[in-house]
Amino acid sequence: MQSTTEQERRDEMAARVSELARRHNITVAVAESLTGGNVATALAAAKRASQWFRGSLVAYASEVKHEVLGVPEGPVVSAEAAETMATGVRKLLRADVAVGVTGAGGPEPQDGQPPGTVFVAVDDGSERRVQHLSLQGEPPEVVIKAAAKTLEMLVDRLEART
Repeated sequence: MQSTTEQERRDEMAARVSELARRHNITVAVAESLTGGNVATALAAAKRASQWFRGSLVAYASEVKHEVLGVPEGPVVSAEAAETMATGVRKLLRADVAVGVTGAGGPEPQDGQPPGTVFVAVDDGSERRVQHLSLQGEPPEVVIKAAAKTLEMLVDRLEART
């Protein structure tokens, strides 16, 4: 089951994104796969989201990642896929900063990656960063942990950018 602590951390990070985005007039977008909208849900619930949150795309199916976000054919649980997702949604939704998150939630491996393998990328138009995570737990736990880590990485990028 989802961890309350991780959910609280996710919501705290979303509030911090809101604060930074509003203070520095930055817009934010999200492309999610593994997290299935959890990152967008937290951002949409954050203070004055309509001022800075451009929106999100849940690209759960591989075909959506390829056809809509321009992820190259091949594995979608990869650093390259996460980076392409972030860049694609940033451009698609005309945001200043975007994150992309993809991974294998389990219980089975995907693209040769074990359950809990997650890639998160942030693209601010001038720089892209990607992080590889190895998370533990059942699929619902991996999802909420990945959402919290994605927001944490977004906060780090916004703090560095401003």
